[in-house]
Amino acid sequence: MLRGLDVRDMLIIDRLELEFQPGLNVLTGETGAGKSILLDALGFVLGWRGRAELVRTGAEQGEVVAWFDLEEDHPAHQILEEAGLPDGEELILRRTNGRDGRKTAWVNDRRCSGEVLRQLSDTLVELHGQHDDRGLLNPRGHRLLLDDYAGLATKVGTCRSAWRALSDAKKDLQTAEDALETVRAEEDFLRHAVSEFDLLDPQPGEEAALDARRRMMQASERIREDIVKAQNALGLEGAESKIGDALRWLEEVAEQAEGQLEEATEALYRALSELGNAQSGVEQCLQALIFNPSELEEAEERLFAIRGLARKHDVLPDDLGTFATQLRVKLDALDNSATEMSSKQQAVRDAETEYDAAATKLSKARRDSAQLLDRAMAKELAPLKMERAIFVTEITEAPAGPEGRDSVAFTVATNPGAPSGPLNKIASGGELSRFLLALKVCLTSGASGLTMIFDEIDRGVGGATADAVGRRLSTLANGTQVLVVTHSPQVAALGGHHWRVEKHVKDAQTTSTVVPLNPHDRIDEIARMLSGDTVTEQARAAAAALLAG
Repeated sequence: MLRGLDVRDMLIIDRLELEFQPGLNVLTGETGAGKSILLDALGFVLGWRGRAELVRTGAEQGEVVAWFDLEEDHPAHQILEEAGLPDGEELILRRTNGRDGRKTAWVNDRRCSGEVLRQLSDTLVELHGQHDDRGLLNPRGHRLLLDDYAGLATKVGTCRSAWRALSDAKKDLQTAEDALETVRAEEDFLRHAVSEFDLLDPQPGEEAALDARRRMMQASERIREDIVKAQNALGLEGAESKIGDALRWLEEVAEQAEGQLEEATEALYRALSELGNAQSGVEQCLQALIFNPSELEEAEERLFAIRGLARKHDVLPDDLGTFATQLRVKLDALDNSATEMSSKQQAVRDAETEYDAAATKLSKARRDSAQLLDRAMAKELAPLKMERAIFVTEITEAPAGPEGRDSVAFTVATNPGAPSGPLNKIASGGELSRFLLALKVCLTSGASGLTMIFDEIDRGVGGATADAVGRRLSTLANGTQVLVVTHSPQVAALGGHHWRVEKHVKDAQTTSTVVPLNPHDRIDEIARMLSGDTVTEQARAAAAALLAG
């Protein structure tokens, strides 16, 4: 709820402070006094698009501050949280406009973007008038208004979820079809490549082992002679014999040496053991050097085949196995594509069934709610002296989307038998005002925490009709806050709080101000609205009667 507005150096406003109240607040004043300027200032701080030049002549900067009370469940809290802005029971908006045109906005003393400001304003204030283009007269928003009226958020959410699931299933199917098409384009290559891999069956590390074996076989004739010499030097004709003789001689005299030879004999035993290991290793090497001459050729052929296959597919020899697995996976996908595609196509059909069921339920709920809204509108139009008018919520089929398959439009016929059409095409100025008011009463039933502004929505009506408009505005203001800019004394008399907008000229400077009216001043103001420039006692009496109800 809007609690206050502070305007400085904006248009013809020098300094203005206003405090608003719950219920019906009315603003009156002579034509040209500045009522629209006040709304311009409010729209500016809320981030609405408006006049380009707002700074008062002679001032360097204009500023508007508006503060609101927020209920605990007010949707503005979520916007503040998502934007990382301070939150609390009170919301203070401040926006400045420099002479150079630069605009800066703050929310609870924290800088914010114009986009965040506009998101907040959508939850705080609604502006309606005869030329309303922000909601009620815009057919693109009628479906959302009907859904809000009928409380269809859950059904709409279910439909959105079903639409996302259907979109995901279709996307998954399309991705699989594209991948399958790609694999089919390389099917001949895949089958030939996999056949090559199956035939060669390269193993990790095999290339390095083959290369080492090949080099050893190539060098075998050159190194064998030296290895045999080493074997002979280590054997019975060499080191083994001499160490054995030395050990036998030492053991024969060990007792007479009084233990001095124990370490020496133990070392010789160890040497014999290590010598045995060396002999074994040399013998194994000699055995390895014994090979069939064709084995070298076979090793070279396989080594070259592995390296050639690696070059062909531009991978390392040790990565051939992994690459082969990848090719087999693609080929398996191709061979099993019929089953996989059938599964994905079934998933699309299942998702279509789910979406169709959700969209059908939503359409039915909308059509049922449309009839309720039409009946509610008929009840609201009768007190507004439009009992012969017909309001119809038309629902037609639209292309399927996240929120169903319905197109919603509010249409009217001002008299029975007359053609129906869009609100802003059929109704005259006064009729349009009453249609909008009745629609707003129906759509906001039970709403709270929202400030609604009606800018001369009663233009073109008078007498009993103006009184009916005022009473519907008063009803609408119960439990919420309504600001009405009006020229109708009948509407003004029904306000719970009354301000008069005045224009003054001093020292060739024109300024506008807003004055709260006490009960006596209200009589004079309403009398002026009734009689014009000359306020008579009869007009005052009539004003008092209006205020008395």
